[in-house]
Amino acid sequence: MDTIAPLWLWFFFGGSVLAALFVDFVVLRKQGAHDVSVKEAINWSLVWVALSLAFNGLFWWAIKDSTGSTELANTRALEFLTGYLIEKSLAVDNIFVFLMIFTYFSVPTAYQKRVLMYGIIGAIVLRTVMILVGSYLIAQFHWVLYVFGAFLLITGIKMWWAAGQEPDLESNPALKLLRRTMPVSKNFDGERFFTVENGKRVATPLLLVIALIGMTDVIFAVDSIPAIFAITDDPFIVLTSNIFAILGLRAMYFLLAAMATKFHLLSYGLAVVLAFIGTKMLLIDIIKIPVLVSLGAVVVILAATMVLSLHTAPKISKNSEN
Repeated sequence: MDTIAPLWLWFFFGGSVLAALFVDFVVLRKQGAHDVSVKEAINWSLVWVALSLAFNGLFWWAIKDSTGSTELANTRALEFLTGYLIEKSLAVDNIFVFLMIFTYFSVPTAYQKRVLMYGIIGAIVLRTVMILVGSYLIAQFHWVLYVFGAFLLITGIKMWWAAGQEPDLESNPALKLLRRTMPVSKNFDGERFFTVENGKRVATPLLLVIALIGMTDVIFAVDSIPAIFAITDDPFIVLTSNIFAILGLRAMYFLLAAMATKFHLLSYGLAVVLAFIGTKMLLIDIIKIPVLVSLGAVVVILAATMVLSLHTAPKISKNSEN
């Protein structure tokens, strides 16, 4: 893999992720099953964002130290920030799907934290594999960029048309497959993934939820990973920006779950972001769109969508009551 990051930074990144997961698991075990308050979600979200920005600062210093170029360090650090913001933004739509899954299975809020923790570990492993494979394909076959670009553009258009519609989880093929492949009990057994029912060992709905969330994350990763590759060709930046955004996903979920209805237009904004990035990829050999322009476009689109959502929310709530 062709990357500008020094080898020691790769080891530092891996160690940081393992340390963060270890601390998170220790805190999770100490707290036990409990409802996560908005205040706790905000505090943890700030911690994860601060760690991500601190790592980006270290990344900037490492590039400047190894190459002696401040301009190159600025460019690469900006690529990390843009990729991080894109992944965070697309994770919002992912979170709304998680919320739908939890609601559908009536998962108690006290158990959701454990489910998301295991889901994050699975996402880190699967996304790492997908990013390494994607970077190899792009390095060997330049035309793959056009495939990714067309896919993102089509996905953006489909997301626009599907925005505002209630997804039908009952007809989800992944859910049907899971139900056919594993016997599932009707009731939860605390935070356990397996229980004994009629003398037989069966899975609890909690295990089914984890599997479904893992499948959902892979589907979303197919969108987000090519989107970050449209910003940078460095696999280290794609991987680190993606993983750091994923690490804060659990806290972000509990933060947004309380205000999901307030950003009802966000899917439209995400659709425009995907279409923009897909177009950027398709034009990569014709027009070079600067990273700063891409970052500005993503920020403006998302900010405008959120402002419009807040502005129109009272009217929509009133109509829904009628």
